[in-house]
Amino acid sequence: MIRPLVLLLACGCSLSPAESVIEGRVTLPQGKKAPVMAKRYEIVTKGGVLSTNPPVAVVYLEGDFGKPASLPLRSIVQKDYAFIPSLLPVRTGTKVEFPNEDDTYHNVFSFSPAKRFDLGRYRPEDKPVPFQVFDKPGMVTLRCDIHEHMRGIVLVLDTPHFVVTSPDGKFRLTGLPAGNYKLKAWIDSRTTLEKPVSLSGGGTVKLDFP
Repeated sequence: MIRPLVLLLACGCSLSPAESVIEGRVTLPQGKKAPVMAKRYEIVTKGGVLSTNPPVAVVYLEGDFGKPASLPLRSIVQKDYAFIPSLLPVRTGTKVEFPNEDDTYHNVFSFSPAKRFDLGRYRPEDKPVPFQVFDKPGMVTLRCDIHEHMRGIVLVLDTPHFVVTSPDGKFRLTGLPAGNYKLKAWIDSRTTLEKPVSLSGGGTVKLDFP
C-alpha cells in the first residue's frame, strides 16, 4: 500500500524577496507496479541495495546553515506490520518516536553506523513511547527483531532544506538563502547524485537529475 509522499519538508512558508526556489525532476528507476488504491511505500532490497517501491528520491541542499534552537518531534508508526512512513528524512538532532499500533509486540532496532540502537519488545499500551535522537548524519536502516520482513529508513541530513519527490520525480524546495551549495538527490542506499547550484537571492532555479 502506498502513501503519496508529495511532502514539502523544507523549512519556510512564505517566501521573502531574498529567498530562492529550486524546482525540477529526478529521473527515478522503474519499480514494481502498485495498485491505485495503495496507501504507502515499502522498502525493498535488491542485490543488497535498499530503495523505496515505487521509487521516490529525497532532494536536499547541502551547505552550512548553522544549528537550530529546536526541532519538531517526528514519528514512525508500526502499523499492519510495516513502518509508516517507511522513508523518513530528518535533520540531524531530531527526536523520532516509534509508536506501536499493532496488537502484538514489536522490537525496533538498527545496526547502522549512523545510529545503533535496540528499543526492546513493547506493545501498544506500553508507555512512554520509545524514541531515539538521530544525532549523526547518514542512512539508518530500521528492522524489527520479531517480524523479519519489516524495513524502514531514516535519512539523517545536516540541513533544514529537504523534500521527498512525488512518484514522478518532481520536487520543489522553497525559502532558500543566497549562496553556493550542492544539491543532492538520494535515490537508494548506494545512489546519491549531486549538482552544484548558485543562488543569488530571489527567483526560481530549475535543475533536473541526472
